[in-house]
Amino acid sequence: MSDDKLIDFSAERGKRIHDVHEKRLQEMRQAFEQAMPLPVVKKKAKNKPKKR
Repeated sequence: MSDDKLIDFSAERGKRIHDVHEKRLQEMRQAFEQAMPLPVVKKKAKNKPKKR
């Protein structure tokens, strides 16, 4: 048997678990954005102090 076809099941499970958590986190972010949209803030341009 060749060693290059071995599968590390714990690593693969870790990736799947991460994807599940990431999906849930994205859903929560979208729900919060819909419930409480972030206000659009306009940034003021800072004027350089005049040289005297």
